[in-house]
Amino acid sequence: MDWDKLRIFHAVADAGSLTHAGDSLHLSQSAVSRQIRALEESLNTTLFHRHARGLILTEQGELLFDATTSMSKRLDAASARIRDSEEEVFGQLRVTTTIGFGSLWLAPRLSALYAKYPDLNVDLMLEERVLDLPMREADVAIRMKEPSQADLIRKKLMTIRMKLYASPTYVEANGLPQTPSDLSNHRVICQNSDSAQVSAGQMLVNEIFSNDVPHSLMVNNYFGVLQAVISDLGIGVLPDYLTQDFPNLIQVLPELESNDVPVFLAYPEELRHSRRIEAFRDFVSEEVIAYRRARRSEAV
Repeated sequence: MDWDKLRIFHAVADAGSLTHAGDSLHLSQSAVSRQIRALEESLNTTLFHRHARGLILTEQGELLFDATTSMSKRLDAASARIRDSEEEVFGQLRVTTTIGFGSLWLAPRLSALYAKYPDLNVDLMLEERVLDLPMREADVAIRMKEPSQADLIRKKLMTIRMKLYASPTYVEANGLPQTPSDLSNHRVICQNSDSAQVSAGQMLVNEIFSNDVPHSLMVNNYFGVLQAVISDLGIGVLPDYLTQDFPNLIQVLPELESNDVPVFLAYPEELRHSRRIEAFRDFVSEEVIAYRRARRSEAV
């Protein structure tokens, strides 16, 4: 297949329009159309359904678009690696992690990374789905379990636990439960046990609701749980890394907590020498050291 035609096909499939693709490629609509027709003829298939509102990929077009998308990501990564110099860190870095950890722990600390590397642009992708690093869906990941792929470099950052917390205002108005069975007199805020979350958190939620808790608020991520807790709605199941940034939270029933949850940083072997990855890895490591030091001080 002609690489130039594939490049034009990818732009058209991404834009859904010959005109918009032509604008991005600095080509006329007729030139783009000729290249698409030539590619379809060379493959002896139809790649687009043509409608008045735009272009829709056929099944064969979807297969080719998946391939060109993967190619595009790998070419972008190769281009960024080539541009990385020994003195400079710049360009886009795609970081994936969970909604809770990304919004509550990582994002508030990114100012230190930007202060050191102002030309680095972080694309923070927060979702519970585990993105495929070897297929370059992201450059680096922070995950709540050890990655299973063999071609990833991984580094354990820390361990966390899910615990119960409430706001001072809520405790003042409703008191503190003294035993797990006392939770029946309170509203428990947590993720649904069927939602995507670490198994340790899921087991803790199941244990809590074994005590016949009639009042609850379910939220599908820890950011929402935290907002409900600081809004005095009840007692929330939250990761313990929050206590550094939210020191007013009051722990409820300290004996009721999850097992350890390991937190790993991982990135593809092929990005081992990327200055962007190195800069992000060192930044996260420094922040984790500061976090651990603060936790030790709290314990003392």
